[in-house]
Amino acid sequence: MLVRQPLADWLWPETKIQQLLDEGERALAEGRLSAPDGSGARERFQAAAALDPDRRDVQDALGRTGQAALQQARHHLAAGDYDAARSALALARQLQLPEREIETIATALQRVKHDGGGVERLLQQAQAAQAQGRLDEGPDSALPLYQQVLAIQPDRMQALEGREDALSDLLLQAKYLARQGKVEDAAQRLYRVEEFDPGHYDLPSARAVLSGALEQARRKAERDFARGRLQAAAAGLRQVLAASPADEAARQGLHRIARAQAAEAVRLAGDFHFDDAEQALVHARALAPGIVEIAAAEQTLARARAAQRSMDSSVPAARRERQLRVLLAQLEQAEAQGQWLLPPGNSAYDRFKAAQALAPRDPRVRQAAARILPAARACLEDNLRGNRLRAARTCLDAWQALAPGDVGLAAARRRLAQRWIAVGSERLGAGDAAFAVQALAQAREVDPATPEINAFAERLRGVQPLR
Repeated sequence: MLVRQPLADWLWPETKIQQLLDEGERALAEGRLSAPDGSGARERFQAAAALDPDRRDVQDALGRTGQAALQQARHHLAAGDYDAARSALALARQLQLPEREIETIATALQRVKHDGGGVERLLQQAQAAQAQGRLDEGPDSALPLYQQVLAIQPDRMQALEGREDALSDLLLQAKYLARQGKVEDAAQRLYRVEEFDPGHYDLPSARAVLSGALEQARRKAERDFARGRLQAAAAGLRQVLAASPADEAARQGLHRIARAQAAEAVRLAGDFHFDDAEQALVHARALAPGIVEIAAAEQTLARARAAQRSMDSSVPAARRERQLRVLLAQLEQAEAQGQWLLPPGNSAYDRFKAAQALAPRDPRVRQAAARILPAARACLEDNLRGNRLRAARTCLDAWQALAPGDVGLAAARRRLAQRWIAVGSERLGAGDAAFAVQALAQAREVDPATPEINAFAERLRGVQPLR
Protein backbone atom coordinates (compact mmCIF):
# COMPACT_ATOMS: atom_id res chain seq x y z
CA MET A 1 0.00 0.00 0.00
CA LEU A 2 2.85 2.41 0.82
CA VAL A 3 4.52 2.04 -2.56
CA ARG A 4 1.41 1.58 -4.71
CA GLN A 5 0.93 5.26 -5.73
CA PRO A 6 4.60 6.03 -6.51
CA LEU A 7 4.80 2.79 -8.46
CA ALA A 8 1.69 3.75 -10.43
CA ASP A 9 3.19 7.15 -11.22
CA TRP A 10 6.30 5.44 -12.55
CA LEU A 11 4.41 2.88 -14.60
CA TRP A 12 1.75 5.24 -15.96
CA PRO A 13 3.29 8.77 -16.13
CA GLU A 14 0.57 9.99 -18.49
CA THR A 15 -2.00 9.49 -15.76
CA LYS A 16 0.08 11.53 -13.32
CA ILE A 17 0.63 14.31 -15.85
CA GLN A 18 -3.08 14.57 -16.58
CA GLN A 19 -3.84 14.69 -12.87
CA LEU A 20 -1.37 17.55 -12.41
CA LEU A 21 -2.82 19.39 -15.38
CA ASP A 22 -6.35 19.07 -14.03
CA GLU A 23 -5.26 20.34 -10.62
CA GLY A 24 -3.40 23.23 -12.22
CA GLU A 25 -6.40 24.20 -14.35
CA ARG A 26 -8.62 24.31 -11.26
CA ALA A 27 -6.09 26.49 -9.45
CA LEU A 28 -5.82 28.76 -12.48
CA ALA A 29 -9.61 29.13 -12.72
CA GLU A 30 -9.73 30.05 -9.03
CA GLY A 31 -6.95 32.64 -9.41
CA ARG A 32 -4.46 30.68 -7.29
CA LEU A 33 -1.49 31.23 -9.57
CA SER A 34 1.22 30.29 -7.05
CA ALA A 35 1.18 28.88 -3.53
CA PRO A 36 3.95 28.02 -1.04
CA ASP A 37 2.46 24.59 -0.41
CA GLY A 38 2.74 23.67 -4.10
CA SER A 39 -0.99 23.74 -4.83
CA GLY A 40 -0.87 26.78 -7.13
CA ALA A 41 -1.25 26.62 -10.90
CA ARG A 42 2.42 27.33 -11.52
CA GLU A 43 3.62 24.55 -9.21
CA ARG A 44 1.19 21.99 -10.64
CA PHE A 45 2.10 22.80 -14.26
CA GLN A 46 5.83 22.84 -13.51
CA ALA A 47 5.53 19.41 -11.89
CA ALA A 48 3.84 18.16 -15.06
CA ALA A 49 6.62 19.73 -17.16
CA ALA A 50 9.24 17.93 -15.06
CA LEU A 51 7.65 14.61 -16.05
CA ASP A 52 7.47 15.49 -19.76
CA PRO A 53 9.17 18.78 -20.77
CA ASP A 54 8.21 18.39 -24.45
CA ARG A 55 4.43 18.33 -24.02
CA ARG A 56 2.92 21.32 -25.77
CA ASP A 57 -0.20 21.48 -23.59
CA VAL A 58 1.98 21.74 -20.48
CA GLN A 59 3.96 24.64 -21.93
CA ASP A 60 0.74 26.33 -23.07
CA ALA A 61 -0.62 26.02 -19.53
CA LEU A 62 2.46 27.73 -18.10
CA GLY A 63 2.09 30.50 -20.66
CA ARG A 64 -1.56 31.03 -19.70
CA THR A 65 -0.50 31.22 -16.07
CA GLY A 66 1.98 33.96 -16.94
CA GLN A 67 -0.69 35.90 -18.82
CA ALA A 68 -3.00 35.56 -15.82
CA ALA A 69 -0.20 36.94 -13.65
CA LEU A 70 0.06 39.97 -15.92
CA GLN A 71 -3.69 40.48 -15.72
CA GLN A 72 -3.55 40.29 -11.92
CA ALA A 73 -0.73 42.86 -11.94
CA ARG A 74 -2.91 45.24 -13.96
CA HIS A 75 -5.84 44.73 -11.62
CA HIS A 76 -3.75 45.31 -8.49
CA LEU A 77 -2.11 48.34 -10.06
CA ALA A 78 -5.45 49.92 -10.94
CA ALA A 79 -6.66 49.24 -7.39
CA GLY A 80 -3.55 50.83 -5.85
CA ASP A 81 -2.28 47.57 -4.34
CA TYR A 82 1.31 48.07 -5.43
CA ASP A 83 2.86 45.22 -3.45
CA ALA A 84 0.45 42.70 -4.95
CA ALA A 85 1.08 44.14 -8.41
CA ARG A 86 4.82 43.75 -7.90
CA SER A 87 4.43 40.12 -6.79
CA ALA A 88 2.29 39.31 -9.82
CA LEU A 89 4.88 40.88 -12.11
CA ALA A 90 7.63 38.81 -10.50
CA LEU A 91 5.62 35.67 -11.22
CA ALA A 92 5.13 36.72 -14.85
CA ARG A 93 8.88 37.28 -15.18
CA GLN A 94 9.65 33.86 -13.66
CA LEU A 95 7.33 32.29 -16.23
CA GLN A 96 9.38 33.99 -18.97
CA LEU A 97 6.72 36.18 -20.51
CA PRO A 98 7.94 38.76 -23.04
CA GLU A 99 10.05 41.33 -21.23
CA ARG A 100 8.42 44.21 -23.06
CA GLU A 101 4.98 43.41 -21.65
CA ILE A 102 6.43 43.12 -18.15
CA GLU A 103 8.50 46.30 -18.37
CA THR A 104 5.54 48.37 -19.55
CA ILE A 105 3.56 47.46 -16.44
CA ALA A 106 6.65 47.79 -14.21
CA THR A 107 7.25 51.33 -15.49
CA ALA A 108 3.61 52.23 -14.90
CA LEU A 109 3.86 50.79 -11.39
CA GLN A 110 6.88 52.93 -10.57
CA ARG A 111 5.27 56.06 -11.95
CA VAL A 112 1.89 55.79 -10.22
CA LYS A 113 3.52 54.78 -6.95
CA HIS A 114 5.84 57.80 -6.84
CA ASP A 115 3.74 60.41 -8.63
CA GLY A 116 0.39 59.54 -7.10
CA GLY A 117 -2.94 59.90 -8.89
CA GLY A 118 -2.77 56.49 -10.59
CA VAL A 119 -4.13 55.95 -14.08
CA GLU A 120 -5.86 59.32 -14.32
CA ARG A 121 -2.61 61.16 -13.75
CA LEU A 122 -0.83 59.02 -16.35
CA LEU A 123 -3.56 59.77 -18.86
CA GLN A 124 -3.37 63.52 -18.19
CA GLN A 125 0.41 63.47 -18.62
CA ALA A 126 0.06 61.60 -21.93
CA GLN A 127 -2.51 64.06 -23.26
CA ALA A 128 -0.38 67.03 -22.21
CA ALA A 129 2.69 65.58 -23.93
CA GLN A 130 0.67 64.96 -27.10
CA ALA A 131 -0.62 68.54 -27.09
CA GLN A 132 2.99 69.75 -26.89
CA GLY A 133 3.98 67.58 -29.86
CA ARG A 134 6.16 65.26 -27.77
CA LEU A 135 5.02 61.98 -29.29
CA ASP A 136 7.93 59.60 -28.81
CA GLU A 137 10.97 61.40 -27.44
CA GLY A 138 11.40 59.50 -24.19
CA PRO A 139 9.52 57.97 -21.25
CA ASP A 140 7.64 61.23 -20.54
CA SER A 141 6.29 61.56 -24.11
CA ALA A 142 2.78 60.68 -25.23
CA LEU A 143 3.13 57.18 -26.70
CA PRO A 144 5.04 55.55 -23.80
CA LEU A 145 2.59 57.12 -21.33
CA TYR A 146 -0.43 55.88 -23.28
CA GLN A 147 1.16 52.41 -23.29
CA GLN A 148 1.44 52.52 -19.52
CA VAL A 149 -2.23 53.46 -19.20
CA LEU A 150 -3.20 50.62 -21.53
CA ALA A 151 -0.98 48.20 -19.62
CA ILE A 152 -3.21 48.85 -16.59
CA GLN A 153 -6.53 49.33 -18.40
CA PRO A 154 -6.32 47.78 -21.88
CA ASP A 155 -9.82 48.98 -22.84
CA ARG A 156 -9.45 52.61 -21.74
CA MET A 157 -10.99 54.42 -24.70
CA GLN A 158 -9.26 57.77 -24.14
CA ALA A 159 -5.86 56.08 -24.14
CA LEU A 160 -6.68 54.01 -27.23
CA GLU A 161 -7.86 57.06 -29.16
CA GLY A 162 -4.94 59.18 -27.97
CA ARG A 163 -2.44 56.51 -28.98
CA GLU A 164 -4.12 56.14 -32.38
CA ASP A 165 -3.86 59.89 -33.03
CA ALA A 166 -0.24 59.98 -31.88
CA LEU A 167 0.70 57.06 -34.13
CA SER A 168 -1.03 58.73 -37.09
CA ASP A 169 0.95 61.92 -36.43
CA LEU A 170 4.16 59.90 -36.23
CA LEU A 171 3.42 58.31 -39.60
CA LEU A 172 2.72 61.72 -41.12
CA GLN A 173 6.16 62.79 -39.94
CA ALA A 174 7.67 59.64 -41.44
CA LYS A 175 6.09 60.36 -44.83
CA TYR A 176 7.22 63.97 -44.78
CA LEU A 177 10.80 63.05 -43.90
CA ALA A 178 10.88 60.32 -46.55
CA ARG A 179 9.77 62.79 -49.23
CA GLN A 180 12.55 65.14 -48.06
CA GLY A 181 15.08 62.35 -48.61
CA LYS A 182 15.73 61.85 -44.88
CA VAL A 183 15.13 58.12 -45.11
CA GLU A 184 16.90 57.14 -41.89
CA ASP A 185 14.78 59.46 -39.73
CA ALA A 186 11.64 58.41 -41.61
CA ALA A 187 12.41 54.73 -41.05
CA GLN A 188 12.97 55.23 -37.33
CA ARG A 189 9.49 56.72 -36.93
CA LEU A 190 7.87 54.04 -39.04
CA TYR A 191 9.53 51.24 -37.09
CA ARG A 192 8.41 52.78 -33.82
CA VAL A 193 4.81 52.75 -35.04
CA GLU A 194 5.24 49.09 -35.95
CA GLU A 195 6.40 48.37 -32.40
CA PHE A 196 3.38 50.09 -30.86
CA ASP A 197 0.76 48.86 -33.35
CA PRO A 198 1.86 46.51 -36.18
CA GLY A 199 -1.66 46.58 -37.60
CA HIS A 200 -2.06 50.35 -37.84
CA TYR A 201 -4.22 51.20 -40.84
CA ASP A 202 -1.80 53.81 -42.27
CA LEU A 203 1.34 51.67 -42.09
CA PRO A 204 1.09 50.27 -45.67
CA SER A 205 0.86 53.79 -47.08
CA ALA A 206 3.87 54.96 -45.05
CA ARG A 207 5.88 51.89 -46.08
CA ALA A 208 5.14 52.65 -49.74
CA VAL A 209 6.36 56.24 -49.36
CA LEU A 210 9.53 55.09 -47.61
CA SER A 211 10.14 52.40 -50.23
CA GLY A 212 9.90 55.01 -52.98
CA ALA A 213 12.30 57.30 -51.13
CA LEU A 214 14.80 54.46 -50.69
CA GLU A 215 14.65 53.69 -54.41
CA GLN A 216 15.30 57.35 -55.21
CA ALA A 217 18.26 57.35 -52.83
CA ARG A 218 19.70 54.26 -54.52
CA ARG A 219 19.29 55.81 -57.99
CA LYS A 220 20.95 59.05 -56.86
CA ALA A 221 23.86 57.04 -55.45
CA GLU A 222 24.19 55.27 -58.82
CA ARG A 223 24.35 58.62 -60.60
CA ASP A 224 26.95 59.92 -58.16
CA PHE A 225 29.02 56.77 -58.67
CA ALA A 226 28.84 57.08 -62.46
CA ARG A 227 30.06 60.69 -62.20
CA GLY A 228 32.95 59.69 -59.96
CA ARG A 229 31.48 61.32 -56.85
CA LEU A 230 32.36 58.35 -54.69
CA GLN A 231 31.97 60.00 -51.30
CA ALA A 232 28.49 61.31 -52.13
CA ALA A 233 27.47 57.88 -53.47
CA ALA A 234 28.73 56.17 -50.31
CA ALA A 235 26.91 58.63 -48.05
CA GLY A 236 23.65 57.99 -49.91
CA LEU A 237 23.95 54.22 -49.70
CA ARG A 238 24.85 54.37 -46.03
CA GLN A 239 21.62 56.22 -45.40
CA VAL A 240 19.73 53.53 -47.28
CA LEU A 241 21.36 50.81 -45.16
CA ALA A 242 20.67 52.71 -41.96
CA ALA A 243 16.98 52.83 -42.93
CA SER A 244 16.88 49.29 -44.30
CA PRO A 245 19.74 47.12 -42.92
CA ALA A 246 18.75 44.14 -45.08
CA ASP A 247 19.06 46.09 -48.37
CA GLU A 248 21.48 43.88 -50.30
CA ALA A 249 21.57 46.21 -53.33
CA ALA A 250 22.86 49.05 -51.14
CA ARG A 251 25.44 46.77 -49.55
CA GLN A 252 26.72 45.63 -52.93
CA GLY A 253 26.80 49.25 -54.04
CA LEU A 254 29.10 50.09 -51.14
CA HIS A 255 31.35 47.21 -52.17
CA ARG A 256 31.53 48.62 -55.71
CA ILE A 257 32.53 52.00 -54.32
CA ALA A 258 35.14 50.36 -52.10
CA ARG A 259 36.61 48.56 -55.11
CA ALA A 260 36.70 51.86 -57.01
CA GLN A 261 38.48 53.49 -54.08
CA ALA A 262 41.01 50.64 -54.02
CA ALA A 263 41.61 51.08 -57.76
CA GLU A 264 42.12 54.80 -57.21
CA ALA A 265 44.65 53.99 -54.49
CA VAL A 266 46.54 51.77 -56.95
CA ARG A 267 46.59 54.57 -59.54
CA LEU A 268 47.81 57.12 -57.01
CA ALA A 269 50.47 54.74 -55.68
CA GLY A 270 51.76 54.27 -59.22
CA ASP A 271 52.33 58.04 -59.41
CA PHE A 272 53.95 58.03 -55.94
CA HIS A 273 51.11 60.07 -54.40
CA PHE A 274 51.25 58.01 -51.23
CA ASP A 275 49.21 60.21 -48.89
CA ASP A 276 46.32 60.41 -51.33
CA ALA A 277 46.55 56.68 -51.98
CA GLU A 278 46.42 55.92 -48.26
CA GLN A 279 43.39 58.19 -47.86
CA ALA A 280 41.60 56.35 -50.66
CA LEU A 281 42.33 53.08 -48.86
CA VAL A 282 40.95 54.51 -45.60
CA HIS A 283 37.67 55.26 -47.39
CA ALA A 284 37.64 51.79 -48.97
CA ARG A 285 38.22 50.03 -45.62
CA ALA A 286 35.41 52.01 -44.02
CA LEU A 287 32.97 50.79 -46.69
CA ALA A 288 33.97 47.13 -47.09
CA PRO A 289 37.03 46.14 -45.04
CA GLY A 290 37.10 42.50 -46.12
CA ILE A 291 37.24 42.74 -49.92
CA VAL A 292 40.33 41.36 -51.60
CA GLU A 293 40.89 44.46 -53.76
CA ILE A 294 41.89 46.41 -50.65
CA ALA A 295 44.56 43.87 -49.71
CA ALA A 296 45.89 43.95 -53.27
CA ALA A 297 45.98 47.76 -53.25
CA GLU A 298 47.84 47.70 -49.93
CA GLN A 299 50.47 45.43 -51.48
CA THR A 300 50.76 47.73 -54.48
CA LEU A 301 51.20 50.74 -52.22
CA ALA A 302 53.89 48.92 -50.22
CA ARG A 303 55.76 48.01 -53.43
CA ALA A 304 55.53 51.60 -54.67
CA ARG A 305 56.97 52.90 -51.40
CA ALA A 306 59.80 50.37 -51.63
CA ALA A 307 60.43 51.35 -55.23
CA GLN A 308 60.68 55.01 -54.30
CA ARG A 309 63.12 54.20 -51.49
CA SER A 310 65.30 52.25 -53.88
CA MET A 311 65.27 55.15 -56.35
CA ASP A 312 66.18 57.59 -53.60
CA SER A 313 69.08 55.42 -52.44
CA SER A 314 72.72 56.30 -52.93
CA VAL A 315 73.07 53.91 -55.89
CA PRO A 316 74.41 55.95 -58.81
CA ALA A 317 72.13 56.27 -61.82
CA ALA A 318 74.67 54.56 -64.09
CA ARG A 319 74.84 51.54 -61.80
CA ARG A 320 71.04 51.37 -61.56
CA GLU A 321 70.84 51.44 -65.36
CA ARG A 322 73.32 48.55 -65.65
CA GLN A 323 71.33 46.51 -63.15
CA LEU A 324 68.11 47.28 -64.98
CA ARG A 325 69.57 46.16 -68.31
CA VAL A 326 70.72 42.87 -66.80
CA LEU A 327 67.26 42.22 -65.34
CA LEU A 328 65.52 43.10 -68.61
CA ALA A 329 67.85 40.79 -70.54
CA GLN A 330 67.13 37.95 -68.09
CA LEU A 331 63.41 38.72 -68.42
CA GLU A 332 63.58 38.43 -72.23
CA GLN A 333 65.50 35.17 -71.95
CA ALA A 334 62.83 33.71 -69.63
CA GLU A 335 60.14 34.90 -72.07
CA ALA A 336 61.89 33.19 -74.97
CA GLN A 337 61.93 29.93 -73.01
CA GLY A 338 58.24 30.28 -72.06
CA GLN A 339 59.11 30.61 -68.36
CA TRP A 340 56.52 33.28 -67.65
CA LEU A 341 55.76 32.43 -64.02
CA LEU A 342 57.88 29.37 -63.28
CA PRO A 343 60.35 28.36 -61.98
CA PRO A 344 60.06 30.56 -58.90
CA GLY A 345 62.87 33.08 -58.67
CA ASN A 346 63.95 32.77 -62.30
CA SER A 347 60.72 33.40 -64.19
CA ALA A 348 59.96 36.39 -66.38
CA TYR A 349 57.54 37.59 -63.74
CA ASP A 350 60.20 37.48 -61.00
CA ARG A 351 62.64 39.43 -63.17
CA PHE A 352 59.88 41.93 -63.91
CA LYS A 353 59.22 42.48 -60.18
CA ALA A 354 62.90 43.13 -59.55
CA ALA A 355 63.07 45.57 -62.46
CA GLN A 356 59.90 47.31 -61.33
CA ALA A 357 61.31 47.82 -57.84
CA LEU A 358 64.45 49.30 -59.41
CA ALA A 359 62.76 51.61 -61.95
CA PRO A 360 58.95 51.53 -61.76
CA ARG A 361 58.44 54.39 -64.19
CA ASP A 362 60.84 53.18 -66.86
CA PRO A 363 58.96 52.62 -70.16
CA ARG A 364 60.83 49.35 -70.73
CA VAL A 365 59.49 47.99 -67.43
CA ARG A 366 55.94 48.97 -68.31
CA GLN A 367 56.30 47.36 -71.74
CA ALA A 368 57.47 44.16 -70.05
CA ALA A 369 54.38 44.21 -67.84
CA ALA A 370 52.18 44.52 -70.91
CA ARG A 371 53.87 41.44 -72.41
CA ILE A 372 53.61 39.32 -69.26
CA LEU A 373 49.98 40.18 -68.44
CA PRO A 374 48.41 38.08 -71.26
CA ALA A 375 50.60 35.17 -70.20
CA ALA A 376 49.36 35.45 -66.62
CA ARG A 377 45.75 35.38 -67.82
CA ALA A 378 46.40 32.41 -70.07
CA CYS A 379 48.25 30.66 -67.24
CA LEU A 380 45.19 31.07 -65.00
CA GLU A 381 42.83 29.65 -67.62
CA ASP A 382 45.10 26.71 -68.37
CA ASN A 383 45.44 25.75 -64.70
CA LEU A 384 41.71 26.18 -64.05
CA ARG A 385 40.96 23.75 -66.89
CA GLY A 386 43.30 21.23 -65.31
CA ASN A 387 42.04 21.85 -61.76
CA ARG A 388 45.57 22.86 -60.75
CA LEU A 389 44.19 25.37 -58.32
CA ARG A 390 47.32 26.29 -56.37
CA ALA A 391 49.14 27.04 -59.62
CA ALA A 392 46.09 28.99 -60.77
CA ARG A 393 46.36 31.10 -57.61
CA THR A 394 49.98 31.93 -58.49
CA CYS A 395 48.84 33.09 -61.93
CA LEU A 396 46.04 35.14 -60.39
CA ASP A 397 48.45 36.83 -57.99
CA ALA A 398 50.72 37.71 -60.90
CA TRP A 399 47.78 39.15 -62.83
CA GLN A 400 46.84 41.20 -59.76
CA ALA A 401 50.35 42.58 -59.43
CA LEU A 402 50.67 43.39 -63.12
CA ALA A 403 47.29 45.11 -63.49
CA PRO A 404 45.68 45.81 -60.09
CA GLY A 405 42.82 47.78 -61.63
CA ASP A 406 41.92 45.25 -64.34
CA VAL A 407 38.14 44.90 -64.56
CA GLY A 408 38.45 41.17 -65.23
CA LEU A 409 40.11 40.39 -61.91
CA ALA A 410 36.89 40.23 -59.88
CA ALA A 411 35.36 37.61 -62.18
CA ALA A 412 38.60 35.63 -62.21
CA ARG A 413 38.73 35.56 -58.41
CA ARG A 414 35.12 34.44 -58.26
CA ARG A 415 35.75 31.58 -60.71
CA LEU A 416 38.81 30.37 -58.79
CA ALA A 417 36.94 30.47 -55.47
CA GLN A 418 34.01 28.57 -56.99
CA ARG A 419 36.37 25.96 -58.39
CA TRP A 420 37.93 25.49 -54.93
CA ILE A 421 34.43 24.93 -53.52
CA ALA A 422 33.52 22.50 -56.29
CA VAL A 423 36.68 20.43 -55.81
CA GLY A 424 36.33 20.62 -52.04
CA SER A 425 32.73 19.43 -52.26
CA GLU A 426 33.77 16.49 -54.42
CA ARG A 427 36.52 15.49 -52.00
CA LEU A 428 34.16 15.90 -49.04
CA GLY A 429 31.78 13.46 -50.73
CA ALA A 430 34.69 11.02 -50.93
CA GLY A 431 35.32 11.39 -47.19
CA ASP A 432 38.33 13.75 -47.37
CA ALA A 433 37.14 16.35 -44.85
CA ALA A 434 40.66 17.70 -44.25
CA PHE A 435 41.05 18.73 -47.89
CA ALA A 436 37.54 20.19 -47.88
CA VAL A 437 38.44 22.44 -44.95
CA GLN A 438 41.55 23.62 -46.82
CA ALA A 439 39.47 24.25 -49.93
CA LEU A 440 37.04 26.38 -47.94
CA ALA A 441 39.92 28.42 -46.51
CA GLN A 442 41.36 28.95 -50.00
CA ALA A 443 37.99 30.04 -51.38
CA ARG A 444 37.52 32.52 -48.55
CA GLU A 445 41.00 33.92 -49.12
CA VAL A 446 40.51 34.32 -52.87
CA ASP A 447 36.99 35.83 -52.80
CA PRO A 448 35.16 35.87 -49.45
CA ALA A 449 31.99 37.22 -51.11
CA THR A 450 31.47 34.09 -53.25
CA PRO A 451 27.81 33.07 -52.73
CA GLU A 452 28.53 29.34 -52.50
CA ILE A 453 30.88 29.73 -49.52
CA ASN A 454 28.17 29.85 -46.84
CA ALA A 455 26.39 26.69 -48.02
CA PHE A 456 29.68 24.78 -48.26
CA ALA A 457 30.72 25.96 -44.80
CA GLU A 458 27.38 24.76 -43.42
CA ARG A 459 27.97 21.31 -44.92
CA LEU A 460 31.38 21.17 -43.31
CA ARG A 461 30.08 22.32 -39.94
CA GLY A 462 28.49 18.95 -39.28
CA VAL A 463 31.71 17.14 -40.20
CA GLN A 464 34.39 19.19 -38.45
CA PRO A 465 34.32 22.38 -36.32
CA LEU A 466 35.28 25.44 -38.33
CA ARG A 467 37.24 28.38 -37.07
